[in-house]
Amino acid sequence: MGVVDDAHAPGAAAPWARMASDDPADWPVGRLLSAAARRVEREWNAHLAGWDLNHASLPVLVLLAHEPRSQRELADACSVTEQTMSRILARMERTGYVTRAPHATDRRKVVLAITDAGREVAVKASDRRPAEAMTTRGLTPEQVEQLRALLAVVARPARGSASPDDASDHSNDEGRDDEPGDEGGDVCPAEDRTA
Repeated sequence: MGVVDDAHAPGAAAPWARMASDDPADWPVGRLLSAAARRVEREWNAHLAGWDLNHASLPVLVLLAHEPRSQRELADACSVTEQTMSRILARMERTGYVTRAPHATDRRKVVLAITDAGREVAVKASDRRPAEAMTTRGLTPEQVEQLRALLAVVARPARGSASPDDASDHSNDEGRDDEPGDEGGDVCPAEDRTA
């Protein structure tokens, strides 16, 4: 199935006409995907704000719920710079969700750990049901499965481009509704590049 090129169709308007339309049904796929992602991110951030979290800080709590880590390890896991991770962590320290402590054997390192309050919030905030509901509202169960399958194809890195997420094994994610991070996918998606 080929891609339709409206710009070269007989009687077609300027190539940007569809992009400027007020009707999302007229938009190119890239704009649709970008607009949908921004809408979901805004709504998800509004939901997480009740715990003083956002789309960038929740994955950090989820990672720390599994084991303490260094700032560098967290930055690498979330595909962000250490500077960005530092801002995320500073905010989470102020809210009492994480603590810093010297590494047991390497004085140069600092280890971050989740607090009891952070663990409690991680369990509540990472419940996948609100995220699924806001992301798939108006869709039938069949459409949700179709969307999931299509997005999985689009989200996969191109062949030959290695991604740290490729090594993730989420085969045991099913049935763990009480585990932080049970959002059914990558904990720190590569898109989360800023706090």
